[in-house]
Amino acid sequence: MNTSELSSSLRSVISALHKGLRRQSDSVNNYSMTEMETIGHLFRSPSLLPTELASLTKVKTQSMSQILKKLEEQSIIKRTPSKEDKRKVYISLTSFGKKMVEKVKYDKDEWLKNAIDKSLTEKEKVLLTKVLPVLNKLNEAK
Repeated sequence: MNTSELSSSLRSVISALHKGLRRQSDSVNNYSMTEMETIGHLFRSPSLLPTELASLTKVKTQSMSQILKKLEEQSIIKRTPSKEDKRKVYISLTSFGKKMVEKVKYDKDEWLKNAIDKSLTEKEKVLLTKVLPVLNKLNEAK
């Protein structure tokens, strides 16, 4: 298999796996990919400015404002004014938002664990373990 065929096959498999994982939590179905990406950034960073979130998710500030409005209405995020500059407002997840992320992660991990246990032989599990560093290397490529 040449590199073009390999890259196409890998993309296809990863895309299908991603879709399978995305379907595993009912709460995820209510959010767009950009909304989920925004929640993910807030889960990994204690607080961010709306402009930082817009930059990270590669959307316009106006679009991010709409996303944040929806997430705030659903009690997933909270806004905290900056102590140094009252014009700035930091965004962070509420405890409900953090619990939602943890549940989604758990649901996806359980689905994948069950899929691995049901579908793969012990040899295939060992092979998958060995290929993870290679996949991580691809993930880090710029």
